Amino acid sequence: MNLQSRKRWHAPLFDTLSALQASGPASYHVPGHKYGTSLPSADEMPAESSQAMNALRAVMGLDVTELTPTDDLHDPSGVIEDAQRLAAETFGAERTYFLVGGSTAGNLAMLLAVCGPEALILVQRNAHKSVLNGLRLAGASAVFLMPETDEGTALPLIPSLEQVEQALNQYPEAKAVFLTNPSYYGFSVSLQSYADLIHRHGKMLLVDEAHGAHYGLHPAFPSAALQDGADAVVQSTHKTLTALTMGAMLHVQGDRIDRDAVLEALRMIQSSSPSYPIMASLDITRAMIDIHGDGMFEQGLAAAAAFRARIGEQQRYGIAVPGRDTVRVDPLRMAVFDRTGTMTGFELQRRLEAYGCYAEMADSRYVVLLFGIGASLPDVERLQQALRAIAIEAAQENRWPHSEPASRMFPNIRQRIPEPVKFGRVGTSRRGVSGVVRIALDEAEGRISSEAVIPYPPGIPLLYEGERITAEMIAVIKQLLADGARCQGAADPAMRTIAVAAER
Repeated sequence: MNLQSRKRWHAPLFDTLSALQASGPASYHVPGHKYGTSLPSADEMPAESSQAMNALRAVMGLDVTELTPTDDLHDPSGVIEDAQRLAAETFGAERTYFLVGGSTAGNLAMLLAVCGPEALILVQRNAHKSVLNGLRLAGASAVFLMPETDEGTALPLIPSLEQVEQALNQYPEAKAVFLTNPSYYGFSVSLQSYADLIHRHGKMLLVDEAHGAHYGLHPAFPSAALQDGADAVVQSTHKTLTALTMGAMLHVQGDRIDRDAVLEALRMIQSSSPSYPIMASLDITRAMIDIHGDGMFEQGLAAAAAFRARIGEQQRYGIAVPGRDTVRVDPLRMAVFDRTGTMTGFELQRRLEAYGCYAEMADSRYVVLLFGIGASLPDVERLQQALRAIAIEAAQENRWPHSEPASRMFPNIRQRIPEPVKFGRVGTSRRGVSGVVRIALDEAEGRISSEAVIPYPPGIPLLYEGERITAEMIAVIKQLLADGARCQGAADPAMRTIAVAAER
């Protein structure tokens, strides 16, 4: 990846949109807001809404459609093509595709490009729910590989190299291996040995690197999946860089993945009216990296380091530190927990929100804090004050420690190479058919699930449709609900019952 500054602003898509806006164009095309002119004027709005309305109008000034100068995302030959080429150069890819549907669109495209009906793929068990949807769209089957567990934190990593090799030997028909690295908690491992192994078996390495868009762009960050040899990588540019929400990129390299199939999949799953403000923000992000290089990340790194130093001043809190040297930690992301065990991560998150501090996510033990590249020392001070006040409040409540948190229980669900899970294509869901019954969750051990159970965030399925239910899964579901988690996918949000296949 290019860490050197080019010292020159060059954002072809954004610059074209800016020039179009400055020219005062007359719109006889969609979208209907007509560059924001269709919005109410300031004197028609409540005073407290005028600032927000002006901000929206400013964004709409760049919100156009496929015009002669603005190119076409689905058949780029002008400024979008230039912007994607520059992004590929900056991020170290041979080809980069802009995504206006987040990493979800990229994960779907990778799977559809690789997997046809009846195809088999090896998938890291704690993958995002978009992977489940991609498998359903493809009508493929998956062998789920359990992640390793970090000894120091009990947080999941990726599957061990030995487990991946065993699965490749057991299922030689598998098309690819799909890994998620880094995790939502900011832990990752180098993928170079994985790429070497998978390529020796003649397979592709696909990586969901949604939370690592900044990796490889500063010496303090871990290496990126592309640098480690992955064939296709999805990054959420909006998560840790500066793109608008839903702005992401799909990077490919080498000749193992069919690029025409990738482009065809993207044309199917992405809107035929893609957001130009989102695409422009991707272009701007790349231009900022080219101009500022390493310096773009110094402020955020300094703020995160200051928080790590200050958290030690309060004995009540700790930060998750991996228990092995091979685990890499994202310096801009940290998982904070209550050392006394009396507050779950969900409760600590709620208390932080009461002080106006909103975390990225929480589970039964941890609150995940993301320090963006624009984080500042005042941000650190506000968070520190909130944690200090919460510690004083909690100490006065004199409560007993909480039970074993579910975040520690999840990785122990299963360690062996399991049987494949067949994903019925969209429209063939097991719900609403005669072969499905709803039974008490406590009675579901050994049955085949007919619905998914997805704690959100982070959107990682705990149980897939078509997967056999274990006693450990039941225990984790019950503990998560008791701790305050919300689950998607299941028809009974209280999870007292679950849909299963009628036959055992």
